[in-house]
Amino acid sequence: MLDLDLLHAFVAVAETGSFTAAADVVGRSQSAVSQKVLRLEEALGVRVFERTSRSLRLTQEGERVLAGGRRLLAQYDAFMREWREPQRVERLRLGVSENLVHAQLPLILARFGERFPAVQLELVTGSSPELADAHRAGLLDVVFARQKQEGAPLRGRVIWREPLVWLAAKNYRNDPGRPARLVMMPPPCAYREVMTESLDAARREWSVGCTASNLTGVQAAVAGGLGVTALGKSFLQPGMKILPTSAQWPALPASEVAVIGEGPATQPVVEPLVGMFVEVLTARASTSLDATIESD
Repeated sequence: MLDLDLLHAFVAVAETGSFTAAADVVGRSQSAVSQKVLRLEEALGVRVFERTSRSLRLTQEGERVLAGGRRLLAQYDAFMREWREPQRVERLRLGVSENLVHAQLPLILARFGERFPAVQLELVTGSSPELADAHRAGLLDVVFARQKQEGAPLRGRVIWREPLVWLAAKNYRNDPGRPARLVMMPPPCAYREVMTESLDAARREWSVGCTASNLTGVQAAVAGGLGVTALGKSFLQPGMKILPTSAQWPALPASEVAVIGEGPATQPVVEPLVGMFVEVLTARASTSLDATIESD
């Protein structure tokens, strides 16, 4: 029987990119986390990481184990929640970042409605900073929002991490002698900040090729060749490619999804909702496992 603690340790290493950071996430020593990953490899009979003195990356088998492990852990959490005695929650004021699960939000809401038909749901979508402000003002009970891994936290519990990548049209060709043309959303936008701060730090000039009001517009503009953008790897669409990191396109921090506002009054409905979000994010990420990094 597979020990779920082994999966927890492996997923933490895969999401943080290092054994040291994973040790902080799971609350164990670095050596203990390393041993758990080794035991997982022995139990499954595969190598999940390619290790060198300078880097750590998932093998092809490791990508499969990560996708399946996330699903298994989400199912286990859902199973355990079924045994908790629910309290009555009559109303939930929910804030969801509009670019978090824009395509999958109807599915999440449908499942929530089926499970909690008596709960009156008040849904607000917007940018992550706006939703965090609304929660601080007492206008929302719980918020699902994105934040930069290296930026100021939104004071919530991180439930998901995903690497950010540079995305461009399939036929994009980089011209180092010209400013980088970017596709971005208007401020406040975490993706916009990541792009401009990363390029400024790399001393790369940039200009705005297109400003789009939402994620769908950004994806369309990138696929249409209007410029380059930075998004999570799972947002890769047909007609787009991932650019390799370089002096022209510096490495980007990870993006995190945090739930803000968990408390005893709403916990009976918020915990299952967290599980629904994690399951959808896992399924979306698994569809991008075969994405390759192409030359710019």
